[in-house]
Amino acid sequence: MAWSEVLSAFRRCLPPQTHTHLTSVRPFDTIATGFILAQLSMADENLRPKDLMVFANTAPRKDNLKARVNNAGEGLLFLTLKNGVQCVVVNSGFSLSFVKDHIQELWSTKCEDAGSQFRSRDFFPPIVGMAVAGDYSFLDQKLDPLTAIEDPPSHVIGYIDSFGNIKTTIRQNDPKISDLRPGDRVRVRIGGFVRTATVATGSFNIMEGDLAFAPGSSGQNNRFWEIFQRGGSAATEFGQPTTGSSIHIQAT
Repeated sequence: MAWSEVLSAFRRCLPPQTHTHLTSVRPFDTIATGFILAQLSMADENLRPKDLMVFANTAPRKDNLKARVNNAGEGLLFLTLKNGVQCVVVNSGFSLSFVKDHIQELWSTKCEDAGSQFRSRDFFPPIVGMAVAGDYSFLDQKLDPLTAIEDPPSHVIGYIDSFGNIKTTIRQNDPKISDLRPGDRVRVRIGGFVRTATVATGSFNIMEGDLAFAPGSSGQNNRFWEIFQRGGSAATEFGQPTTGSSIHIQAT
């Protein structure tokens, strides 16, 4: 019901020709939100619409753990990336961390941050509609991304896809694993689970059932390493961990 109400409100505020594409994360998961936001907004120009705008709303209201007054929540920000893509995003946790270094301009907005427990229906759609129409009268104050946004988390699970592939926040050029070569064996620890994986270059250059540790499909020019199991689920092998879980890699 909630998604239907939000979508109805957006349909009211967006031009009829606007195409919407939806994806979701687990409740309050700002790491996965930030991971997806970066993957979509930073995609190669041949892989995204020319007029792409990304709206991301994960608002756990953890910026202040005290009792909330009038359902106040994290503020709504507007940003333009260096590649020209615009985003409207709730400034929560790590939602903007993975694009932090790629922001051209960052603004707070005049959008209400209190007065409704359902801000994504009541307050956010008109702001997105104005941005799509090129009306930026909702902008408030220009912000510095370096101080307004958290750094991305290092060496944790960033996202788990529907195949159970574990996308990490370890970049391809990470100096801690720069000595690894295809065919090397590594010990991977996530929580209380320890498994051995083979360093690989793709999904199919390992044996069926084996775990692989390889640069994945996310992260553009500096891809994120990924843990996957050919013909199976890496997430199942590690006890269905959650995003944000620490990952420890050690050569054997």
